[in-house]
Parts: sequence; structure tokens; C-alpha cells
Amino acid sequence: MKLKQIVISIENSPTRLYNVIKAMSDAGINLRALNLVDTGAFGQLRLLLSDVAKARQILMEMRVPAFVNEVVAAEIPDRPGSLAEVMQPLMQAGIRIEFMYAYTGTSVGNAVMIFRFSDNDQAITILKENGVRILDATTFDINE
Repeated sequence: MKLKQIVISIENSPTRLYNVIKAMSDAGINLRALNLVDTGAFGQLRLLLSDVAKARQILMEMRVPAFVNEVVAAEIPDRPGSLAEVMQPLMQAGIRIEFMYAYTGTSVGNAVMIFRFSDNDQAITILKENGVRILDATTFDINE
């Protein structure tokens, strides 16, 4: 139930992000989710893409440093307080959220959060035990 995410250390220039996104587009790879964080001279770009292996190959050909890690997509109610409710049992179990970002698109009336936890497997177990729906690659139409 984990998703593969591509992470790119990308220089903050007017063209670098465009070049990566355009290369994915030209290859017929669809963006499923994107998060870009500024860290100074470089940013960190996190991508959920429709074809992870093909995207990784393109990035290697472009000589863009990237790696793949695993994230968890959780569907939570779209109402005040629901994120805190989801986080509480994770906190009690000592699981850290290393990063998270929101995704829109697959779920009416619910929010989808993309998480990377200190222990993804344990987090999935706890989330499921607490009635949280975990989304898989099929939900996002991702070929991993």
C-alpha cells in the first residue's frame, strides 16, 4: 500500500523545473501529485508520476539527480480536526511524520494526504486500525 515517489534535488532556476516537467509531459507521463520546497540554492521536488520507472530513466538521461522513496497516501475526512485525529495515534506510537503534503483529485468530500513516516509499515497498520483508508497505486493510476 506504499507508493513510489521520485525525489529530485533541483536548482532554483527559471528553467530547471520546467525542463523536468516538460520532459515528463513529452514522454506521456502524467503528474499525479507534486510538492516543491525551497531550500536555498536548490529545491526539493517530490513527484508522484504515472510511470515511475520511465520517469527515473528520463531523469538519468537528463543527468538530474533523483532517487525513489516510499510514501503513504491516506484518505481523511475533509473537516476541521480530522488531520489531528489521524496524527494522534501515530504520535502515541512514537511515529514521526518526516514530511507530508496534500493531494486533490480522487476523493469527493475527503482530503488525501501524502505522508512519509519514520516507519511507513507501522504507520499503515495504525492508520488502518483507526479506520483510515490507505490508497494504493491503482487509485492514482500509477505504474510502479
